[in-house]
Amino acid sequence: MASTSDIKNGLCIKHNHDLFKIIEFLHVKPGKGPAFVRTKLRSLTSGKVLENTFPSGAKIEAVRVETRKYQYLYAEDTGFHFMNTDTFEQIYLEKTMVGGYEFMKEGEIVEVVFDADEENPLTCDVPSSVVLEITYTEPGEKGNTATNATKPATVETGANVNVPLFINEGDKIKIDTVKGAYQERVKS
Repeated sequence: MASTSDIKNGLCIKHNHDLFKIIEFLHVKPGKGPAFVRTKLRSLTSGKVLENTFPSGAKIEAVRVETRKYQYLYAEDTGFHFMNTDTFEQIYLEKTMVGGYEFMKEGEIVEVVFDADEENPLTCDVPSSVVLEITYTEPGEKGNTATNATKPATVETGANVNVPLFINEGDKIKIDTVKGAYQERVKS
């Protein structure tokens, strides 16, 4: 058993008969009353996000997980196929288990989190940032750069991202897969 002092981002816990991954947490020490930990939890079975508050020092049941590297092979209507880079074993994961899937390219290496006790895949984490090429965007207007104006763009995976006006088709950009936002232009 762990306690609230062991809470960190990415920790998997068993709570209310379900498995959750901690997305965010904040330790709060109010002026009056006892301290507590406010958390945002994502269900590993349904993908739903909920907020929960644990009293400071409360016992939580941590789940032992293993992270393994898999290569993204191809997509189907309801999910994705991955191959273990060590054993060449293939697995299928539903879309709800894969966060940021709209930014995955075929052949990309991702991390699949497994329940170490039951050998069940729980989630799939794409890299926190990826470099993708712009396949379509409107041309930017000259002189319209005084503000942080953005325009929609489509990247090679088919996802849409808002980019600054100076970005053109064929440019490579770095994208934050958690927020789905433009980070920077990448020089070739």
